[in-house]
Amino acid sequence: MPIYKKVNKDFFKVWTPKMSYILGFFAADGYMTLNKRGAYFWNIQITDKKLLEDIRRTIGSNHKISVRIGKVNERPLYRLQIGSKKMYYDLLALGFNQGKTKSLAVPNVPAIYFRDFVRGYFDGDGNVWSGHIHRNRPSNTLIITVVFTSSSFQFLSEIRRRLRLFMIFKGVLSKGKGNYYRLVYSIRDSLKLHDFMYNHPILAKDDIFLQRKRIIFEKYLKIRMRP
Repeated sequence: MPIYKKVNKDFFKVWTPKMSYILGFFAADGYMTLNKRGAYFWNIQITDKKLLEDIRRTIGSNHKISVRIGKVNERPLYRLQIGSKKMYYDLLALGFNQGKTKSLAVPNVPAIYFRDFVRGYFDGDGNVWSGHIHRNRPSNTLIITVVFTSSSFQFLSEIRRRLRLFMIFKGVLSKGKGNYYRLVYSIRDSLKLHDFMYNHPILAKDDIFLQRKRIIFEKYLKIRMRP
């Protein structure tokens, strides 16, 4: 007998911090499919199995996580596929679609949960880097930089506009070398983004985020605090 695969089909109906995070992550690394038999799916495919397990648990699902082994020196890809016509149409109502790469739009996330949406997108299509520059000078400089990437200029432009409402002002939006755009924040606003995404009362102990990205911020702050 087939195993009944449960899922919280109302997950995308009520705004919560976790729903906002998963929507942000889905905007980065998710996609929607409608197959020839008329079955509706939404999918997330990433290399971080633990995060995918956290997302699966959060939506109340027991769907199998499949794995695809790539070439030598490539990390395995893990995929969570949820079959639900209701959730598919909920995502459509939020502004997502099958060809979302270039037409991606920012959902109307309530202000109180926007930080969770940004954290989700950052964990999917964001990056934080910290290191020293001007190493050939007597006194080099430790910096930190946050970058969001997307194939949609409009998406990153709206992220930048909404972040300005939270006093995070100086994001530089530009065309990348490939078919994508980059929204870059330098030291001061990168630290504001750290506080925005992680240091707030709503962030509960069981909330979802990629620990390895948060650690980069924390290491930078510890070095800066040294006498």
